[in-house]
Amino acid sequence: MMSWLRRSFLAGFFVTVPLVISVAALVWIFGIIDGFTAPVAEQIFGHRLPGLGVLITLLIILSVGAVATNVIGRRVLSQAESWLMRIPVFKTIYAPVKQLVVAFSPDNEYGFKRVVMVEDPNRGWVMGFLTKEFTVTHAGRRETMIAVYIPTNHLYLGDVRLYSRERAMFPDLSVEEGIRTFLTGGMSLPGRIEGKS
Repeated sequence: MMSWLRRSFLAGFFVTVPLVISVAALVWIFGIIDGFTAPVAEQIFGHRLPGLGVLITLLIILSVGAVATNVIGRRVLSQAESWLMRIPVFKTIYAPVKQLVVAFSPDNEYGFKRVVMVEDPNRGWVMGFLTKEFTVTHAGRRETMIAVYIPTNHLYLGDVRLYSRERAMFPDLSVEEGIRTFLTGGMSLPGRIEGKS
């Protein structure tokens, strides 16, 4: 009986805690966003409407996205960004955050392309993200190489290693599944991985 109680409690704990933390994080984030934009909504409508701040924030993000996807808007945003990058403190915070967000964007040509596994003679099998494929010409011989980003501390710190394309194996994991694998310390890896070309 005690064994069943302990097993059931632990199973319930590990299902409930991530769920509660995720919901609490979402409520907290939406509360912060609503707190920033609710006063604007209150001035427009004359009274407080819960959740309207989040809706306004989503509309602002959608508008910025629409501007950023056309040629003129892209130029204006690029110019504004270059001016802001001249501010030392802003540059220190903004540049790494933007690079990290861009790396996870599936639409960006400079982001993570796919998950890759390489057999490294010094480290055994390593897993990382393909960031670039390129050709090296040396002594009249051409070789296709890949740049692999291997996270070492959560996701924002890591090493970039260069390997021959022939030594790489591409598992049937999406970039999102690869990110989850690193965030969980490998616990979310499936029991069987198929390699893709």
